Amino acid sequence: MNPWNSLARALTEPSPDQRPLLAGSSRRWLRALPYAVAGAMVATLLPTGIVLLTTEYHVGGYLAAVLAIAQAVPLLAAVSRPLHAWWVVAPAVLVGAVVTYGSPDGAGPWPWPVTTLLSYVFLMIGLGLRERGDTLVAVWLVTALGTAVAGAGFPGRFDEVSIVVVVLSGAVLLLTWSLRGRGEAQRSLARQKQISEAERARSTLLEERARIARELHDVVAHHMSVIAVQADSAPYRITGLPAGAAEEFAAIAAAARGSLGEMRRLLGVLRSEEAEADKAPQPGLADLPRLVETVGQAGVRAELALAGETAALDLPEAVTLSAYRIVQEALANVVRHAPGSAAAVEVSLADRALRVSVVNGPAPGGDSAVEPGSAGGHGLVGMRERVRLLAGTLDTGPTPDGGFRVAAALPLDTAPGEAS
Repeated sequence: MNPWNSLARALTEPSPDQRPLLAGSSRRWLRALPYAVAGAMVATLLPTGIVLLTTEYHVGGYLAAVLAIAQAVPLLAAVSRPLHAWWVVAPAVLVGAVVTYGSPDGAGPWPWPVTTLLSYVFLMIGLGLRERGDTLVAVWLVTALGTAVAGAGFPGRFDEVSIVVVVLSGAVLLLTWSLRGRGEAQRSLARQKQISEAERARSTLLEERARIARELHDVVAHHMSVIAVQADSAPYRITGLPAGAAEEFAAIAAAARGSLGEMRRLLGVLRSEEAEADKAPQPGLADLPRLVETVGQAGVRAELALAGETAALDLPEAVTLSAYRIVQEALANVVRHAPGSAAAVEVSLADRALRVSVVNGPAPGGDSAVEPGSAGGHGLVGMRERVRLLAGTLDTGPTPDGGFRVAAALPLDTAPGEAS
C-alpha cells in the first residue's frame, strides 16, 4: 500500500469509540474531570492567546481572536473526538505560523507561540488516550514534518523551541498511549477473571449436582429394588392370586428392573472412578452423632440437639441424606474458617418439615465469619442445590457476635421446586 495512502487513512479514520474520556468510570467526578480540565485550559489559553498575539506578534485584534479561538476551543471537543479537534487545531497552527512570520525579532518563539504550544501538547493527551497507534504515528510525523519544513525554509526565524515541541509531543503521545494500553490490559484481565469465576462457579454447580445425583441414585435404587422384589414374590406370598394380577405384578417387576438398568447407565456417566469405588451406605440422621464427634477431634466444640422422635421416625431418605450433608458442609466450614470455636447443631421437626440449624461462634483469634464456599469450596453451592431439590428454604449469614449461621427447612411432602 502507498505510504501516503496509509498516512491519509490513519489521519481520516478516527477511533470508533466516541465516548468521552473516563466515561466508563463509576465515579461522577471522574467522568466530569476531562470536561473540567478542558474548560480550564480553554478559559486560560483563549484570552492569553489573544493578548500574546496582539502585543508580542503584532497581529490584528480580530485575526488574533480568530486564531486563539481556533487553537483553544477545539480542546473541548478533544474530550470525545480528539482527531476531529486536531483537524481544526493543526490548520490553525499553520495559519498562525504564516501570520506571525513577519513579527519583530525577539517577539517570541516561531512557529510555536507559547499558547499554541500548550494547546497542541494538551491535544496530544486526548489523542494518545483515544486514537489508534497508526493515527498517533501519523499525527507526530505531520507535526515533525511541518516543523522541519518551517526550519528549512526560514532558518533565520526558526528557534530551538520547535525541536522541543516535536520531542514533547512525541513523548506525550507515547506516554498516554502506553497508559491507555496498560488500562485496557487491566480491564481485559478483569473481564477474563469475571469469566473465569463464572465458569468456575458453573463447574462447581455441575460437580455438586452430579454428586447429589450419585447419592440420590442409591436412595432411589434401593426403593426400586424393593419394588422389583415385592412384585416378583407377590404370586408366591399371596395365595389365590388371579392370573391377571400375577401378570400385572410381573410387568411391574420387569419395569422396575428396566428402570434400575437405565439408572445404572446414567450413573456410569455421572460417577467418577473414585466415587465408583465408594460403596458405603448413604448417611442419615443416625450418623450425626459420629459426625459431631469427628469434628470435635478437629478442634471444634460442637453440640448436637437431635430430638429422639426425629431420629426414630421413618423420614424420606432424600430428606435425611440432605440434612446430613448440610450439617457436614456447615461443620466443615467451621473447621476451615473458625477453628477452635464452638458450634451448635439442632435438628427438629416442625410444620411438616425437617429443620436443620448450625450456628458457630467466632474463632478464638477474632477472625470474622466466612461464608461457606467463599474460599473455593462447594459448601454453600451444595446446600442450595440440596434445598432446591426438596423445595425447601435456606438461610445463611453472619451472627451479631461474629459467628455464622446456617438454617435450612426441608419439607417432607412437597414436590421439588425452587428454594428460596
